[in-house]
Amino acid sequence: MTTILDTLQKGAGYLERHGVEEARLNMQYLLAHALDCERMQLYMDFDKPMDEQVLVVLRDLVKRRGEGMPLQHLTGTVEFCGYEFKCDDRGLVPRPETEQLVELIVAKDWQSGVRILDMGTGSGVIGLSLAAKLAGELEAVITLADLSDSALALTEENRQALEISEERVTLLQSDLFTSISERYDLIVANLPYISQTDMQKLSREVMCDPELALAGGQAGTELMERFLNECREHLNPGGLVAMEFGFQQASALRKMALTVGLEKVEIVSDDSGHERFLFAESVA
Repeated sequence: MTTILDTLQKGAGYLERHGVEEARLNMQYLLAHALDCERMQLYMDFDKPMDEQVLVVLRDLVKRRGEGMPLQHLTGTVEFCGYEFKCDDRGLVPRPETEQLVELIVAKDWQSGVRILDMGTGSGVIGLSLAAKLAGELEAVITLADLSDSALALTEENRQALEISEERVTLLQSDLFTSISERYDLIVANLPYISQTDMQKLSREVMCDPELALAGGQAGTELMERFLNECREHLNPGGLVAMEFGFQQASALRKMALTVGLEKVEIVSDDSGHERFLFAESVA
């Protein structure tokens, strides 16, 4: 008889041998997913025997995880800012640092009716999290823009799952600002920022993300610099731009923000101490 504990231990060992970090935690998530239960429930049912049909499904999940498929793609979901989002290869698997960007934005003083643009929305985690947190109390109106039609389809599925009203959220296919004519109080972006050289060094898990969501150009900053160059004319007076960027990119982006006339440019570090976020304002 194979118990839940036996399965957990054997699976964690397999994942560890195949180079998966936090192998036991990964196995817990896969096991809970296969059993359709909460992860903590596993500890209450350690001695419970495993059904063979569940083991067949689980073996396939563990094999694919050992081959480098992201955990979030296997379970089909990811938690972000306290909400559960559908996650697959149509959009970037969100990173914990991006949750901090949302938290920093929410903590600011916003007026009722605030207009927000989430540029390069991907699966919609930033814009939809802001909608969930701000749309009700502040009646925020949010546009989610992306170049990828498939990413926008994923965003729409997440909007429906979170039951966020279409009156508050608009989805728009656009290559940066090419299809956008309106102005906003906040433009937030987590655009591709991996350089051409670093694209060759990404982990097998990250390489499962769409290349369109990763590759930022030869230096990694080209798309973000283009974004900063164009965003000022789409900001209301006193409007804020907030963006995430990569390692050692702060100096180039600060320079670009100042060059295009943005003011109060601030670089903020993430919880690991790395320069990660740029905030800047459009003057009246």
